[in-house]
Amino acid sequence: MRESLEVSECLDSEELDAASVAERLLVDGEHPLRLTQSICPACVDDGLYEEMKLPALILRRGEEVWMRKECPRHGPLEDVYWSDVEMYERVSRYTDKGIKLLNPEIEGDIDCPSTCGLCSEHESHTGLANVVVTNRCDLSCFYCFFYAREGEPVYEPTLEEIREALRNLKSVEPVGANCLQITGGEPAVRDDVVKVVEAAREEGFEHVQFNTNGIEFSRDAGLVSDLKEVGVNVVYLSFDGLTPSTNVKNYHEFPDALENLRRVGLGTVLVPTVIGGRNDSELGDIVRLAAGNMDVVRGVNFQPVSLVGRMPRGKRMEKRITIPDVCELLEEQTGGQLAKEDFYPVPIVTKITDFIEALQEVEGGYSTKYRLSIHPTCGVGTYVFRDEDDELVPINQFIEVDGFFECLDRLTEEIRSCRFKRFRKTASLAKLLIKLRSLVDEERQPSGVDIIGAIYKALSRGDYDGLRDFHNQGLFIGMMHFMDPYNYDVDRIHKCDIHYAAPNGRIIPFCAYNVLPELYRDEIQAERSISAEEWEARKGRSLADDKYDRSHGEEGARRAGEFYAGYREKPYRR
Repeated sequence: MRESLEVSECLDSEELDAASVAERLLVDGEHPLRLTQSICPACVDDGLYEEMKLPALILRRGEEVWMRKECPRHGPLEDVYWSDVEMYERVSRYTDKGIKLLNPEIEGDIDCPSTCGLCSEHESHTGLANVVVTNRCDLSCFYCFFYAREGEPVYEPTLEEIREALRNLKSVEPVGANCLQITGGEPAVRDDVVKVVEAAREEGFEHVQFNTNGIEFSRDAGLVSDLKEVGVNVVYLSFDGLTPSTNVKNYHEFPDALENLRRVGLGTVLVPTVIGGRNDSELGDIVRLAAGNMDVVRGVNFQPVSLVGRMPRGKRMEKRITIPDVCELLEEQTGGQLAKEDFYPVPIVTKITDFIEALQEVEGGYSTKYRLSIHPTCGVGTYVFRDEDDELVPINQFIEVDGFFECLDRLTEEIRSCRFKRFRKTASLAKLLIKLRSLVDEERQPSGVDIIGAIYKALSRGDYDGLRDFHNQGLFIGMMHFMDPYNYDVDRIHKCDIHYAAPNGRIIPFCAYNVLPELYRDEIQAERSISAEEWEARKGRSLADDKYDRSHGEEGARRAGEFYAGYREKPYRR
């Protein structure tokens, strides 16, 4: 075990006998994979943050990957980490070394995850920055990790405070943030949210996403148009299912919101929160709906639910769902059109950014691009295309993906090692084009899809316009599983590149900000919140007025039912 066990760098090797800890946590018939640092959910609930950290063993049990840990105060605890060990081992091969920050906020004595900020041990720059513009919301969903209870203090930073957070994101070296998500709460309830987007553009953010439940978008086409005009690139739209019972959030409102987005040509990504036993039977239908609206829907980003609170094991296992589970359900519910092997972990795209950087070095316009070096178990994705029979064809069904990335690796090395780089750039692009022709199976490629042209344009230009052409030809299907105290893995925190930026200058990884809200989110917001009474006095209206009063009536229910019916009529085929 001492030779085969992988031990996280976050554990103090001088104070911890890793092999002994692993042996103590291991049960006969299991195989140890990795020893990491985690937290105790009960300690978190009790506010015992100094005692919450403990070693956790990632292990193989049968064909699944589990996490087991033992708290001196609260006893042993285990939870499924990934439900498929073969897929776990495959994606783990794409682990990326990441980058080191040159100007971290926190240096010296690092105690992860209690000293996030970003720190000198962090291994990823900000790939996607979240800025919370309000904690108010027009809904009160029971599974929301950001639920603000009625009557709580209102957090709504000023435009100048938001600009401070944006400027701080830009100042991080060696890579300043360029991709921003406006989020909440529900950002659409903020009176001046259009000005917030304008500020983001003025501060130099090239890509702006808007995260919403779509309620206001269904009622206010003018707001959708205004947001498009001032620079929103894509909308992240909550969407949990095609029935009233699975989608209590926006079942009736979604069709109108989607139509308003379509009218102004604002690309949309559907974001379903997947909860075991609740909406996991409709994942294939969600993909079918997305594929049927590809003129406006650019992707689906499934998010297996993050379980918070002191939840009994039985209840937890009932709701727990992992990325491989989602993949299996998609394969089953699409008749095999999507399968586990069609999905790749996010850090695989570092091979693309390495190649683009090498090309830019030749032109003297080199600047370090995004290196999406997140932990490979955080998220996976693929692109699918429609053929003439409206069936879905994943990209790896007509292009040899592994061969493509091996080619990029080789060409990147050739460019960087060549003395005459400008000549090498021309030669490498020519080789890339030739290689792409050998890797693409044109007989299986859906008609109307020019994958060679799209990839070549995206890589040779290396900008958003080139990537947009590729993105618009297909439909992105992805999954991102944010952590909770039960499956918390500090190795994932170290590589997190989805960060929250606060007006106080701190930049916090997603799964620290939301899983340990008392240490980060609540403290940050308390500094700049006002009481509900003060907010109501300033605005001249009640907070309760924000809450959405759903009154769709029989006609609204009928229209919604007709909209969804077409996407449940027949099973998928492959």
